[in-house]
Amino acid sequence: MTAEPTPAKRTASDKPEKIRCDACPVMCYIAEGRAGACDRYANEGGELVRLDPLTILSKSDAPVVPFLDREWDGDIVAGDEHFITAVGSGTTYPDYKPAPFIVASTVAGADMITVVTEGIFSYCGAKVKIDTDRHLGAERAEVRSDGEVIGHVTTSEYGSQMLSLGGVHHLTGGSKKEGRVTCATLLALCNGEEVALTIDGGADLQIAAGQAPIVNGVAEQRMRVGCGSATVGMFAAQWQGLVDEVVVIDDHITGVMSEHQAGKVIGWQPTGIRIKGRRSTPGRYFQVAEPGTGWGGTDLSDPLSILDTWKADAWPGLSLLMVSTTGEHAAYFELNEDLIPVQKDMPERLLPSVRRIEENCEPSLASVLFMAGAGGSLRSGVTENPVSLTRSVQSRLTRVTCGGAPVMMWPGGGITYMADVTQMPKNSFGYVPTPALVAPIEFTMSRADYQALGGHMDYVMPLEEALKGVTGRQSDHRLSGRRGEAAKQGSPWPLGTAKP
Repeated sequence: MTAEPTPAKRTASDKPEKIRCDACPVMCYIAEGRAGACDRYANEGGELVRLDPLTILSKSDAPVVPFLDREWDGDIVAGDEHFITAVGSGTTYPDYKPAPFIVASTVAGADMITVVTEGIFSYCGAKVKIDTDRHLGAERAEVRSDGEVIGHVTTSEYGSQMLSLGGVHHLTGGSKKEGRVTCATLLALCNGEEVALTIDGGADLQIAAGQAPIVNGVAEQRMRVGCGSATVGMFAAQWQGLVDEVVVIDDHITGVMSEHQAGKVIGWQPTGIRIKGRRSTPGRYFQVAEPGTGWGGTDLSDPLSILDTWKADAWPGLSLLMVSTTGEHAAYFELNEDLIPVQKDMPERLLPSVRRIEENCEPSLASVLFMAGAGGSLRSGVTENPVSLTRSVQSRLTRVTCGGAPVMMWPGGGITYMADVTQMPKNSFGYVPTPALVAPIEFTMSRADYQALGGHMDYVMPLEEALKGVTGRQSDHRLSGRRGEAAKQGSPWPLGTAKP
């Protein structure tokens, strides 16, 4: 047999035109000067380059960390002043290698380890809270983006409507377009961009995290001060002596002052009013109208339509204030000789009380919470025995952050968490075309605890080295740069002892 010729050694000038990126399951072949399908990695001179910079938080109020304006000068960097986030760090895919950065620092005299990586999440989504008194859609109604179903309306909460968007079934369980649109919408929402949504049988929405929601083309101003019953209770004493009867219209509970316990306690005179709807307890009525975008989140444009004929207790000239739970709608009536309400101009004496309702309403916002479960493959970048990380998180020996932002950990099995995207650095999220979101996640614990859970101790680097932007020894790409951000006002500093 003839021996096969020994292949010639490749020199630097012989670098292939395309290189293969293994940062996600797509495994792109990337040509020189081009980026991969995710727009996160590129081929620069035959080397794989991470395009978005590694992001570092500082306790400083300055918009850019001063340390990053120059090369590291060799001084020891305080761990309680800088935090390496996972934004721009890279991932552990294909999961046989440790996390890109495993950083050692000293905080308040304690030796700490922070494991920094980006997770590729197909089990993820967004919980969206929309502060509005208006009905957006029936519970379980489908929510669409670009015509594709990407989630549904879930349970309403006090003064807010809630949406559940994304999830693995929309990302990977439907058509290719459904997955692509779901991923693109989640990416935009989590990065603070505005998205347009429609709810089947309900409203058209434009929402962006931390901004006022736009419902059917109208920007919301305020969320309700409370339900109708609560509003009656809060302002009963302020209305006493100014008007004979007050009805606060609300889709949930409509309040009637003269019947309500708050009115009775302060000696409110019965008026003989009758309300159409299901009486719950005295002065509290359910189902006075259908949900809608009118008075108090109902479909009412005429508040008198919820009134039945008055009882004999009523009298001509009786004054009646009808108002919504936001103060957006208010009207004043007096009964004529036939005990029929006749609308009159709002008296000056009642205007301050309507304004008081308005000023007690908080501004309407759309809130976006990223929710994800950190699976076994991601955890293997932290330790050779992934379940030990789960147990460490559950026992609160390890603190989890998302781009340095605090997270709410769900109890039970696994590492399932939620994070407010407005508390994270700009453009913290990316995507891969599988489709899935890429999100930062950091695990911080004491050095002793990291060693005890079987961490990759051979890959620990000091904070000073990590701040230079040097990737861990297990990484096969280089970073395009670094950017610094000041920590968000009001958020806890991500470093510190994780034990309660």
